[in-house]
Amino acid sequence: MWLKLFLLLLYFLMLFVLARFFEASVWYESGIFATQLVDPVTLSFKKLKTILECRGLGYSGLPEKKDVRELVEKSGDLMEGELYSALKNEKEASETVSSTTFSGEMHFYELVEDTKDGIWLIQVIAKDRHPLVSKVNWDKMVRKVSQFGIRTGTFHCSNDSRYCRKRGWLKSTLIMSVPQTNTSKGKVMLKEYNGNRIETEHIFKWMTAHIASRIKTIQYTNQLMDEWNKSDQYQVKMYLFAKLDQPPAFFSALSVKFTGRIEFIFVDVQNWKSQDYLKEIGVQQIPSYLLKTPEGSYRYGNSTGEFISLNAMDAFLRSIQPEVNDLFVLSLVMVNLMAWMDLFITQGATIKRFVVLISTLGTYNSLLIISWLPILGFLQLPYLDSFYEYSLKFLRYADTTTIASWVRADWSFYSSHPALFLSTYLGHGLLIDYFEKKRRRNNNDDEINANNLEWLSSLWDWYTSYLFHPIVSFQNFPIESDWDDDPNLLLERLAFPDLWLHPLIPTDYIKNLPTWHFKCVYAQSEEEAAENWQESDCESEDETKTKTELSDDEMRAAQSLSKVECLGRSLPDCTCVTKNFEGSPNGRKCKGQGTCNTKENIEPDWSLWPGDMLQCTECVVCLENFGSGCILMGLPCGHVFHQQCIVVWLAGGQHCCPVCRWPSYKKKHCRPLSPQQQQQQQQQQ
Repeated sequence: MWLKLFLLLLYFLMLFVLARFFEASVWYESGIFATQLVDPVTLSFKKLKTILECRGLGYSGLPEKKDVRELVEKSGDLMEGELYSALKNEKEASETVSSTTFSGEMHFYELVEDTKDGIWLIQVIAKDRHPLVSKVNWDKMVRKVSQFGIRTGTFHCSNDSRYCRKRGWLKSTLIMSVPQTNTSKGKVMLKEYNGNRIETEHIFKWMTAHIASRIKTIQYTNQLMDEWNKSDQYQVKMYLFAKLDQPPAFFSALSVKFTGRIEFIFVDVQNWKSQDYLKEIGVQQIPSYLLKTPEGSYRYGNSTGEFISLNAMDAFLRSIQPEVNDLFVLSLVMVNLMAWMDLFITQGATIKRFVVLISTLGTYNSLLIISWLPILGFLQLPYLDSFYEYSLKFLRYADTTTIASWVRADWSFYSSHPALFLSTYLGHGLLIDYFEKKRRRNNNDDEINANNLEWLSSLWDWYTSYLFHPIVSFQNFPIESDWDDDPNLLLERLAFPDLWLHPLIPTDYIKNLPTWHFKCVYAQSEEEAAENWQESDCESEDETKTKTELSDDEMRAAQSLSKVECLGRSLPDCTCVTKNFEGSPNGRKCKGQGTCNTKENIEPDWSLWPGDMLQCTECVVCLENFGSGCILMGLPCGHVFHQQCIVVWLAGGQHCCPVCRWPSYKKKHCRPLSPQQQQQQQQQQ
C-alpha cells in the first residue's frame, strides 16, 4: 500500500510539473489559467454578454455596448482565464441538461424540502392544463440556471392531485425553493412566481432578487465598521465591495452553498463620497472581493486561477473552509486512484489483473468507509474543538499561499480536461507496468508468462483446496500457485467422511520424481577432459541412479516424520545429517563424506544431472551442502534437494517447491539450457 501511495504522489508531482510546462507555453497563456487582465473595450458585444451570463448579471435593459461594458467592469476584473472558461461553457451549454421529474409527494419532499443547502426551480403543471413556460423556454431556463448550481424539476399534478390541492397549486406555475435561514439545515421556503411576463430574463431576475435577499447588505460606513469589528459565530466572511444594485447571481448562489460555514456580505458603495474607511480595512480598489478570517484579510483575485466565476470561487472557499464530506470525497478519489495502480503493478494473465483490481477496490473502499466511522465519532467530541479550530487555522494559512493557488488551478484545469487527466494516468501506469515487468524478468519470475486459462485453473484449485483442506492451503494464494484442474480429485475427496485428515493431492507422484547420486570430480583441462571423456562417461552411467522408486513402507515412514506443518519455511528438524528413513535399508547419511568445495581442483560432476535441473550445491531445506554420494531429488520446477528432506516436505502436505512454490506434481515448460549445459549435452551426444 505504501508503494502505491508513493506512486500516486509521484503521479501528482508529474501533473504539477506538466501544468507548469503548460503555464510557460503560448497555449496555456490563452487558456483557463491565464491571469492577464482583459480590457472589456476590446471585446465584442457578444463576448461581453457571455461574461455577464456567467457572472449572473442581467443585461436586458442595456441595449448599448458601453452600458454592458460598464456593468462588466463594476462586477469585477476580467482575466483571460475567465474569458476562456466562459466561452468554453457557452459551447457546452448547447448540450441537454438533465432535469428531474417528480413522481409524487414523497419524491418532492425528499429532494426539495429535505435538502436544505440548495436551490430548486420547479415547474408545476396542473392537471389537464398546459405548462406556464413552453418547452423551448424551459430548456433555455434549465441551461441558464444550471451553471449556478440551481437544480430544476417538473411536477405533474396528474401524478399526485391530492398533494397539488394541499399546496394550492390549482394552476400551472413556477416554484422556487430557497433555504429560509442562514443556519445549516434550516427550514426551506417555497416562493411562487407571480409575474405577468414569462420570458427567461424576467424569471431569472425574479430568482436572483430572492436569492440576494438572503445576503446581508451594507450601504453606510458606520454599518461596515460595526460589521468588520464584530465577533460572532462566523469566523470566515466573504465581502463584495461593488457599485451594483444587487450582488451577482454566482455570489448569491455560493451564499446558499456555504450556509452555516461562511457568511457573505454585500457592501454597496454607489453613494459613498469618501473611501477612507475602505483603505483602513485594506480595500484598495472597487470592485473587490475580500475574505476576512481571524488571521487577517485576503483579496480574492490576486493569485493564479482566482477568477470571478462560480467554479473558481467555489474551489477557493472549499479549500479555506472544507466540510467533512469534502474531505471524504478527496480521500475516496485518492484511495481509488491507488487501487487502480494494481492493474499495472500486477503481472501475468489479463484476467488475473482485473481480478486483483476488483479485489483491491473492494478492500480499499471497505477499509476507507470503516476507518471514517470512528473519525466521524471523534469529531463530535467536545474535547476536540480546539484541535478542529487549529486544523482550520492551518488550512487557512496554507490555502492562501501561491502553491495552494497553483494546486487549485491545476485541479480546475484537469477537471475541465478529463481526457488529458486520463491519458496522463494511463501513461504513468504503463511506465509502472514496464519497469515492474523488467524487474520481474531480471528475477526470473515465471508469473509474467502465465495465461488466462492457467490462472483461472489455479484460482479454482485454490478455492477447492481452501474449502476442503484450509490448514495446509491457506498460505497458497492463487496468484502464486498454479494447480491443475482435476474434478476426479474433488469426487474422491467427497467420498471420505473425515475431510480434514486425508491430503487433497495423492502422493504417488513422489515415486516418479527424478533422483540421482551427487558426485565430485577433479577439475581437468580441455585436453585431459577430451581423453578421459569416454571413461568418465561410462563410470557415471554405472554409478548414477537416474530414478529411485520409493516403496510404500518408505512413503509411510516419510509421512510419519512430518509432524510439523512447514508453511513456506525451512525445516530445522529434517536435515540429512540427523534424519533418515526409519526402517529404510537404503538410508544413507551425508555427514562425514565431504563436499566438493572443501578440496582444491574438485568440483561437482554436472554431467550426471538431468538437463532440466538447476545446478546448485546446497539443500535449502536443511541448509547443508551436498556430500559426495548423497541421493538428490529434483522437482519439475528445476530446484534440487536432498531426497530425504524433500520427501518429508512433500509428504507433509506441501505439494509445491519450497523455493518458488511451483506445484511439485505439475510439469513446467521447458527452460532454455545454460551454455554449460548445452556444451555438456553436445559432448554426451
